[in-house]
Amino acid sequence: QVQLVESGGGLVQAGDSLRLSCVASGRTFSTYAMGWFRQAPGKAREFVGTVSWSGTSTYYAESVRGRITISTDNAKNTGYLQISKLKPEDTAVYYCAAASRFVTTARMFEYWGQGTQVTVSS
Repeated sequence: QVQLVESGGGLVQAGDSLRLSCVASGRTFSTYAMGWFRQAPGKAREFVGTVSWSGTSTYYAESVRGRITISTDNAKNTGYLQISKLKPEDTAVYYCAAASRFVTTARMFEYWGQGTQVTVSS
């Protein structure tokens, strides 16, 4: 089993930047990549991006490309999601997930965190 815990969410203003963290524990060696998703109220969960634990491979959703950077720190078993130029429509619960392959579809991720709320005020 792998446990994931997100942190770093909160209330921010439009135009600000924010960095979310996701600490992995347990059988982390069984995973290859970390993904980030978000879910706004009343909407379906949306893919944000995926990064390999090595950091050598990344893929971002078209909707956020250019404003988001996903990275990892293997020594800390931690993944990061940096969001810049935040907009009110970025308001959502942000989830990290882990998979044994480099995937971008939610159902392909075996492990999920509990989520962290990000609220962007205008």
